[in-house]
Formats: sequence, C-alpha cells, structure tokens
Amino acid sequence: MAEKTGNKRVVRTICQGCHCDCGVLAHVENERVVKIEGDPNHPMNQGSLCPKGLSATQFLYHPDRILYPIKQEGKRGEGKWRRVSWDEALDFTASRFNEIREKYGPQAIGWSWGDAAHQSCAWSKQAWLQGMGSPTHWHSDAHYCYHPLLIANRVTFGNYSTSEEGLDYRNSKGIFLWGGNPVASHPTRARDVMIGLKRGAKLVVIDPRFSEIASKAHLYLPVRPGTDDALAMGMVNIIIQEGIFDKDFVENWCLGFDELRVRAQEYPVDRVAKITGLPEDDILTAARWSAKYTPCVHHGRMGVQQNMNCVQTNRAISVLLAICGSLDVPGGHVSKDNKPKGFKGVFAIMDSRDELRLPAEIEDTRIGAQDYPLFSGADSLAISCAHPPGVVHAILTGEPYPVKSNWFLNDMAVCLEGQREVYDSILALEFTVGSDFFMTPTMELCDIILPPTMWLEKDGIGEVFYNMGEMDFIASRQKVVEPQGETMDDAMIDLEIIRRMGMEVPHGWKTPQEFHDFQLEGMGITFEEFKEIGYIQGEVVYKRYETEGFDTPSGKVELYASTLEKHGYDPLPYYVENAVTPLETPQLVGEYPLNLITGSRHIAFFHSNNRQIPWLRELEPMPYLDIHPETAEAQGLEEGDWAWIETPVTEDRVKMPVRLTRMVGRDVVHAPSHWWFPENDDPDHGCFQSSINMVLTNDGPYGPISGASTLRGVLCKVYKEED
Repeated sequence: MAEKTGNKRVVRTICQGCHCDCGVLAHVENERVVKIEGDPNHPMNQGSLCPKGLSATQFLYHPDRILYPIKQEGKRGEGKWRRVSWDEALDFTASRFNEIREKYGPQAIGWSWGDAAHQSCAWSKQAWLQGMGSPTHWHSDAHYCYHPLLIANRVTFGNYSTSEEGLDYRNSKGIFLWGGNPVASHPTRARDVMIGLKRGAKLVVIDPRFSEIASKAHLYLPVRPGTDDALAMGMVNIIIQEGIFDKDFVENWCLGFDELRVRAQEYPVDRVAKITGLPEDDILTAARWSAKYTPCVHHGRMGVQQNMNCVQTNRAISVLLAICGSLDVPGGHVSKDNKPKGFKGVFAIMDSRDELRLPAEIEDTRIGAQDYPLFSGADSLAISCAHPPGVVHAILTGEPYPVKSNWFLNDMAVCLEGQREVYDSILALEFTVGSDFFMTPTMELCDIILPPTMWLEKDGIGEVFYNMGEMDFIASRQKVVEPQGETMDDAMIDLEIIRRMGMEVPHGWKTPQEFHDFQLEGMGITFEEFKEIGYIQGEVVYKRYETEGFDTPSGKVELYASTLEKHGYDPLPYYVENAVTPLETPQLVGEYPLNLITGSRHIAFFHSNNRQIPWLRELEPMPYLDIHPETAEAQGLEEGDWAWIETPVTEDRVKMPVRLTRMVGRDVVHAPSHWWFPENDDPDHGCFQSSINMVLTNDGPYGPISGASTLRGVLCKVYKEED
C-alpha cells in the first residue's frame, strides 16, 4: 500500500529494529524518507512505536553507514580499507570460501547472527550452509536465549505452546513476569500488560532489579539472582499441598503428577525463603495468586535464561502454568499453531527446517550436538545451531574439528561472554566476511564487508508468531526507497555467493521475491498481491488439545518429561545453585561481596546496535553501573564516578560510570551489556573498556542441557577508578 500526492507518498511497511515487527507508515518526499510513524491498522502495535522505529531515518541516512563493498588492505584490525566493486567483492568471497572448503572441509565455514535486522535473510544463509553441507551455524547467545525455553516447553507440551509466545496478556487474570521488563524489550507486550491490568489482572514481577514494569506490580519479588528455579518449585509445592491446582486438567491431561508432588516436597516455603531471600508470606501469596487468578500467564525472560539451570527453571515455570490450567484458553498461553493457513515459515518457526535442514548425519556433527543433543543436532528441540562457546574453542584449538572461516552478521566481538577469547578467536580465523550497517568492532576484524540494505530499502514477509499473544499473522515488508549507495539485500548477497561458489539453491530460487512467492503459494497469492493486502491473520482455535492431544510421546502434558529421561537428564524440574555465588563459593564473598546482574534491555538499543544513532544515544549516553546509594557510599563512590568491576572468573576488569539508584538491592549491582563506543576511532572502538562480557567467562561450567553460561548472580567487586 502506497498513497501518493505529487512528490509525496506514504508507504506501509514493517519495522525491523527488534523482534516485534511493528507496522509503520513511512512518509517519503522527493524519494527521501522524512518521517516514520506507527501504523494504526497494524495488529502488532496499532499505531504505537518505540524510539528505535521512530529514529529509523537517522539510521537510514547516517553519515557513517557502510554503503559500498570494502576490502581490508592491511592486517585485520588495522583499519585500512579499499572500496571495491560488487563483482570483485563477490568473486573474492566465493573463491576464498571455496578454498577453505577444499582445504579443510565444509564444516570449517560458518555463519553467525544475533540481531533482528538480519533475521529476514536467515533462510538464504541456511540455504548457503545447506549447499555446502556445513553444520557451523551459530547464534551469539543461543545457549541461553530462547532456545532453553523452547527445549523446556517442548519436552513438557510438545510443539504446542511456549512461554515466550502465545501469551494473552490482555485477557489474563494473573500476569507473572519472570526476569523481564517488556517496557524495554518488547514495548507492544508492555502495552498489552497494561491493558490486562486495566481489565483487572493481578501483576507479579519476579526480578532482582526494580524495573518500570515492576513499578506497576501488585506484588514485586526481588529474588536473589539465579534462584528462580527454587521459587518456582516452592510455588508448585504450595499449590499442590493446598490442593488449589486445576484437578480436572491435571487428571485428564497431565502425566507425572504424583512424581512431581514428591519432588516439590523438597521445596518447603521456609527453605525457599532462605535460598531466594524472599519473605515467606510473599512466596505464599505468589503461589496462591497463580492458582486463584486464572487463566494466568507465566512469562520467563532473559533473567531466568542466563543461568546454568535455565532449562529446568523454565520447566518449573511451565509446570506452574500447566497445573493452574492456563493452557490454550483465553487469557492464558494460546497454541501457536494459529498461523495463516497455507503459509510456509522460514527460520525461527520449526516447520521451515524440513525445507532447509541438513541431513541428520551432518547435523549431528554440529559443535555441541554430542554434549547437548536437545540443543544442537538432529534431535534438537530448539532451532538447532552450534554451541557458541564451543565454536570459539574450536577456532582456537581445532577440536572437534577446525573452524577456519566465518560470515558475521552480528557484533560477535562484543556480544558473547569471554570477550577477550572471542576477539582472539576472530583474529585467528583464516578468512572473515562481515555484513553490517556500521563499522563495529567485529567488522573491523573482517577481510571484506558486504554491506546490506536496511528494512526501509527491501521487501520481505514479517512472520509475527513471536510475542503476539493469541494472534498469529503475517505482514508485508515493502521497500520504501531505493537502497543507499550500493547496499544490497542480504538474501540477494547470499544467493549471489551460492551461485558463484557453484552450488545449487533449493527450489531454484534466484531472487528473494521468488522465495517469498514460495512462502505464499499455498495461500494462492503472490508476494506482489500480498503487498496490497498488507497482513493476513490466522484463525484462533482454543483447546486444540481436546481433539489433537499434545505433541509429546504420551500425548499429554509431561510434568515428568520422558524426553529428558530418554537423554539421561532429570525428568523433573529442580533447583541448583550457580557456580560463583555466595552459597556456592562463600570463601570468595569477602573479596567479592556483590551479586552482578547484567543483560537487561534498554528501549533505545537492540543487542549492540544503535549506539551511533543520536536520538537513541541521548536516551542512554553511557554504560551506567547501577548501584544502591548505601553500597556506593561504603565503597567511596558518588554519582558519576567511574568504577572498576571485577569478578573471580576472569583476569580482566572493566569500568563504568556510577548511577545511584534504589532499583537494585544493597548486595546487587547491575551492569548493561553489549557496550562499545562508535565515537572511539581506534579499530576496537573501545570495546574492551566497558563491555561486561570482559569479566564473564566463556569456559563454563555450562548448563547440562543447553550448555548455558552464567551471566547473572556472579560474585563481583566494585571500586573507584582513582585516575
């Protein structure tokens, strides 16, 4: 849809500043985008828009944006570049990849991503790996982001529902947010929470950091970092002991309730209170509300993912959801099989894997598949990809096989824990390719950069199956203006590389539009026709399980998970203490007295993106270390002082400016993640100065099921920078 008036027009499209895929109206004058506003008719955001979308013109026309293919002239990291033509860039890239493949085998070539801006080309990158037969696909934080949740929910419910999607906040009676702040991470979902509250829902926020959404809560639980699993099991125990669970649903649709009852008895309220640091009365209230205010939603976010026991933590939360009878009903967790009939998913949705997946024998060679088969490999219940720390180690050691080349679609040098080791691993690669919008620390380490278009410059299909409550729909992303400079659609870059490497593309796709037509062919429309339609919503069906059952081995909700038992894991959820905490390592508390939490989102940024966008950087100009005023006073720190942060798990330290706040407890400090400084002209752009990943280890111990690292609740010390 495009409305024209003289040299002015308004184009309806979809933002890609994060995972929300909000509808926007792009105002164009003389072929230049002059304003972005929310589309009031789009189901996701209904006219609202966050700062990332509103500032898209500053992103599109930023003077530092990479607009032409460039090739490294000196050593990687020296910052010496030469502009080249697309033919030279593509031929050079294809030939170097072929050299690596012939010398070391296809598994020596990988690609990594982690930012929403590249999500729409995941299908073409997967086609590239499929053509080579390479299993080396890795995501910067897959081992603790989303994938553990998928595993937990799928061994419990099958492919039926997850605690990340299908949450009907608007109609819920009880909203439980575990370790997340949708105001910053998913603003459209925060709006839905507010609608639910206006309609009478109770809100419980479980988070050691008092966030914007916590200020609206009826009950706020500042749990000790990394102990959500104990809290969830304590709540399960209370609900069972008091007999306030949904007896009909448990009797007819749950398996393993008796075993769960026995396990839950290990978590009496007094023990849980000691572990979590919460008052017993608050734990009792939270449990009773979960059973009383139903249907309810339990949304586990990054705060419960970034810990060793994240899969079992999510299992415990999933069990809460099930025994409270809030599955596939209005106001609860709704089945995500409600996508438009005939549409073929791409990447994040599991039904795409049959189109682009590798043979099982190759997937089972993926790094991590032997140690974490439910995370990586042919049996994966997540979006099978390599274990990120494992890939870093493979680059440096050659085990289990050498990884010699990588195509980076993310800022891996900043985004992964063990940052010093990650940076060294990128330097150790024989050939590196980058596709990003700006010169990031990772792009500086590439041999060649193939610059992509941003979302206002390309067509696509937004698959809004992510965080959309009970509604599944697809929407058309329409090119608003011609690409700046010589930037090229990511997917078209991939297709050109595949062709020049002499490989075949599935179904013979020659352009991104041919792929989009393939996605829609079962619906009887072309992509051009779909652009005129705008969006198509699926039909919501409740209680699908009454006719189809659950997609588990038993056909029921498995409180006792047979799939976990089959793979040698505990079939029941449990609590375990993380590696470097006051309880696990009390001998360290004297030197490292504080609990470090990190990874919270800010509405201006997405991972490491947007630090160079003026409007967004103004919202959060520096990587502030949040510390309680009394704790700061004890350390001799005042507002604005620069403070060093150290942990016992690395030899590095980082510094951040202090921000005094009572939004964290006296024994907790919060540090932001993904920080670097585009204004720093050094090739590393100051990425070692204030990136918290410098003091978090990439070397384990890892969670037993997904290989997760611990990023929250690690002991630390904070002291003033004297200079």
